[in-house]
Amino acid sequence: MKEKDTLVKKIVYVTGNRGKIGSAKQFLEPLGYEIDNIKLETPEIQADDVSEVAKYSAKWAANELQIPVIKNDTGIYIKGLNGFPGAYMKYIAQTLGGDGLLKLMEGISDREAYLKEAIAYCEPGCEPIVFEGITYGKISFQSSGEYGYGIIDHIFIPAGEEKTLGNFQDKQRWNFWSIDGYKGLADYLEKLK
Repeated sequence: MKEKDTLVKKIVYVTGNRGKIGSAKQFLEPLGYEIDNIKLETPEIQADDVSEVAKYSAKWAANELQIPVIKNDTGIYIKGLNGFPGAYMKYIAQTLGGDGLLKLMEGISDREAYLKEAIAYCEPGCEPIVFEGITYGKISFQSSGEYGYGIIDHIFIPAGEEKTLGNFQDKQRWNFWSIDGYKGLADYLEKLK
């Protein structure tokens, strides 16, 4: 039994985002998990909930790679747009971009929003388990910031802040994101030992 406890289990995070990889390592490596990553284009279903998107992609990747994987999906839910764009954030980024989304919000005073991050863990041949984190904030009136990777960073102001995520360097920016999903995943994996 002691030998099993010291074995390192490898999990591949299907992402190229080093911030996400760092978050996973922070919570999972102390539990004896080695986190590696791979950039892999996975099928992305059209669904209203990011959890469904993450689950589908994780199951596909686990079966394709034949190893345990983590896959996440994030959406931004804007109260003044009745939760739009939600899970359709990637499509909005490809079509409207951040400026187009801000234009869509012209005249809308309720800019309250939240980011929902769904982290799906899946082993080959199994059903995925999803863990979620919610980060609250609001939508800015204009795009700003020189840091970040997507349109969310330049239009989302975390609760308690005055500037968008894009105004903070990586190490600072990741501190604003909810870590509940990673904590949930770590707790789940700890129970499997």
